[in-house]
Amino acid sequence: MLPIALALLAGAIGVGLWTILSSADEKATVRASLRQLDGYEVDNVRDQELLKPMRERTVQPLTDRLVALGKRFTPDGYTDKVRARLTASGNTSADAVDRFIAIKVVAFALTPLMFILFFGVLGIGGKMGLLLSGVMAAVLIFGPDATLNRRVEERQHEIKQKLPDVLDLLVISVEAGLGFEQALDRTVSSVPGALTQEFARMLGEVRAGASRANAMRAMEKRTDVPELRSFVLAILQADTFGVSIGRVLRAQADEMRIKRRQMAQEKAQKAPVKMMIPMVFCVFPALFVVVIGPAIINIRNSF
Repeated sequence: MLPIALALLAGAIGVGLWTILSSADEKATVRASLRQLDGYEVDNVRDQELLKPMRERTVQPLTDRLVALGKRFTPDGYTDKVRARLTASGNTSADAVDRFIAIKVVAFALTPLMFILFFGVLGIGGKMGLLLSGVMAAVLIFGPDATLNRRVEERQHEIKQKLPDVLDLLVISVEAGLGFEQALDRTVSSVPGALTQEFARMLGEVRAGASRANAMRAMEKRTDVPELRSFVLAILQADTFGVSIGRVLRAQADEMRIKRRQMAQEKAQKAPVKMMIPMVFCVFPALFVVVIGPAIINIRNSF
């Protein structure tokens, strides 16, 4: 009953905080609207601070302190690695790194509470309590990094899967008479996904004044996908030596399609090996119980 009561208490606290924050945001919105009216001015410093949203007045200072504490104890280069992984996962927000570091600090702070929860509150002692506490502590410590790495892998896999189809559309558009950037623009508007988002960002950098070579190199560095790196190098070489873009795109599309087929065949060949462990530890014991169990019972009863 105690875990259920704790869960209900935590849920009630969460609902209460959400209600308070929602009502505070609504009041801040009303104050901001009134402030835009003619003749409505706020002279009091307290009222001026209350015009800010609740999250900006309470959550943001706490987040800043957690980020400062986390950066003090993180090793050199960790922040840059986190920023690179967040960019590869598609999260280009300016404060994404700060939020991630704040989550890591909170996770480390909650780690000792897991031992207090299992040994003191729930009363689970011995090896079982130590095992559960260790598992929960490992989840809290390594969970954010594992989740971020998983998102990066999923996005990179999506880019690999979409690249041959996008190249086919580029080949059709270029051979129809469009330029390379116009073909990219048409493909971005027709095919949604992570790859076209990167192409759209690359086109935006080109239109902002960057050279196409630098924008494509930046895109390849952000995604860190070998297939996309091969495509970027082929396009840059075509621009350097004056080779036809349509011919290069067709060759790249054929190559990427072959790589995608090889990747599918590789996964199919790995499937029997991966299925061996659950079959040995899950399927075979149940099968042995069903098949050999009655024979063992009959032999035991005969003696």
